[in-house]
Parts: sequence; C-alpha cells; structure tokens
Amino acid sequence: MEPHPDNPKPVQSFLKRWAVTTLAVVAADIICPGIEIKDLTGVIIAPLVLGLLNAFMRPLLLLLSLPLLILTLGVFLWVINALLLLFTSNLAGEHFQVDGFWWAMAGAAIISLISMMANAFLGGSSSTFAFKQRQHPSPRSRVDHDDDDGPVIDV
Repeated sequence: MEPHPDNPKPVQSFLKRWAVTTLAVVAADIICPGIEIKDLTGVIIAPLVLGLLNAFMRPLLLLLSLPLLILTLGVFLWVINALLLLFTSNLAGEHFQVDGFWWAMAGAAIISLISMMANAFLGGSSSTFAFKQRQHPSPRSRVDHDDDDGPVIDV
C-alpha cells in the first residue's frame, strides 16, 4: 500500500481513527444505559463496523437525504448517525447492543462529541476549530477609499 501525499502513513491514520472511535463507543457505553458492549470482542468489533459504515454507507445516506439535511439545517445528520449506530448493533450481534432509536440518538451525540474532542486533541481530523483575534487597523493607517458618490454604510 503506497502512501498518499495527503496521508503519508495510512496504517497509523487508520489505527488512530479506530482508537478514537473505540474511545467514543466505550464512553457511550458508560454514559448511556441503553447501549451495552458485552465483551472484549464488542470493544473491537463495534468501532470497526461503525467506521466501515461511516466510510461506505454514510455518503450514500447523506446524498439520499440531502433535501432533509438542507430543510433541517443539518439536524437530520444526527438521525443518520443514530441509524448507523443501530445498524452497527445489528451487525455486531450479541457483542454490541443498542436498545432502540432514542438510545441510538443519545449514543450518536456522545460518540460525535467525544470523537470531535479527541480528534481536536490528537490532530486527527480535517475539520478544525481556530480562534483568532481580529486585527483592526489603527485609526492613523485607515485610508478612506470612498469617492462620496452615494449613500454608503461603513460598518
């Protein structure tokens, strides 16, 4: 497997994403009584299945639900994540269990938050949050380029 220029170490990248997803799924198991990892196999299989579903099924679901996503301003994405978590429960068998849609919604929220925080901490995500102080020009260096031809609102 040849490294891609954007991702020079694909195996390390995969392992990091799998570890973050594992941490998030275990956190959902601890926080939500309706989500249960039965054994060590569930700890290994559930994040792997969820990652595969996110890689292959999620883009298709996003495309098919695009009108709902636009109409709800992206809130429907939470439903898609919950459905993928329920599907993971069905595929993982007795190793990983989600007791219904509302527990899947809660678990999807927890998994999303934990994953976002862990990826921000580890630097493993393409989406980043950055806070920058806005630089205002000093009053002396401000140049007025207005030619006074009409009503202008300077903000």
